[in-house]
Amino acid sequence: MSISIPPDEDRFTGRECPVKECEGYFKIENGTGLTGENLPCHCPYCGNSDSPDKFFTKEQLEYATSVAINETTGAFLRDLKELEFEIKPRGMFGIGVSLKVSGNPEPIHYYREKNLETEIVCDRCTLRYAIYGVFAFCPDCGAHNSLQILQKNLDLCLKELDWATQLDRVQSDRLIGDALENAVSSFDGFGRETCRIAAIASGSLAKIDRLSFQNLSVARERVKSIFDFDFGKTVSEREWELACRCFQKRHLLAHKMGVVDDAYMNSTNDPFSQVGRKVSISADEVKALIQALRELGVCSFNILPAPPEKSGE
Repeated sequence: MSISIPPDEDRFTGRECPVKECEGYFKIENGTGLTGENLPCHCPYCGNSDSPDKFFTKEQLEYATSVAINETTGAFLRDLKELEFEIKPRGMFGIGVSLKVSGNPEPIHYYREKNLETEIVCDRCTLRYAIYGVFAFCPDCGAHNSLQILQKNLDLCLKELDWATQLDRVQSDRLIGDALENAVSSFDGFGRETCRIAAIASGSLAKIDRLSFQNLSVARERVKSIFDFDFGKTVSEREWELACRCFQKRHLLAHKMGVVDDAYMNSTNDPFSQVGRKVSISADEVKALIQALRELGVCSFNILPAPPEKSGE
């Protein structure tokens, strides 16, 4: 018996990782992504790779079982119905005999797919899928999406800078500062996730505890000691100094209301800033930062080790 699993109203079909330690729930849109036979499915959370028929959810299996039982019991009842008869009694002491069939097929256990937080279209294989959280492996091609997420977030930062040109000075400065903070936060999230995946591959997961990219200089030394990779050398010295200075400016915005302090001056030697004054941030400076972060992101993503494929039991 062939039983189809219906997609939800957004054309997604639920999937569940078969690994007991994970059992992560995600959704995919059938008809997007890779085409071909015997293609594996990848868990977006743990990276487990296995046959697609291992990724049915518990609710789907219960639904399919109930459909099969419903069809079987329904067919059985229909066959019995054909055997119904009735012989009426004849004469004063006649005895009547009849066979009546009653009952209904076993009910079908319907279900609804869960709502997830992030929808993604893989930039490598075009699979449309949905997950909890933000970062994930593509269920079709297995590519991790950390660089894709970084690029999209940086694109949004550029849009903020474009909007800033249409506002008055006060609003423009605020939006430029917001774009700077978002760019730093995006790279921090990207760096943490990329290093987490690399640490799984190299067996050094414990070493990245509390690894942060909000201070680029500190992050550079830690990544170098863990993975023997100096991501700071993937950009020019001028771009690196610009990025470090911008990250320190973001720290002032987040913790000092944008007012310059001694720690900022000691770490940047910024000739255009003065202790006690508000730090100056230009749109061109943030655009240059975004370009530098793109270069740092691409090189880090391509050089740091990726986890090997794992197959479920």
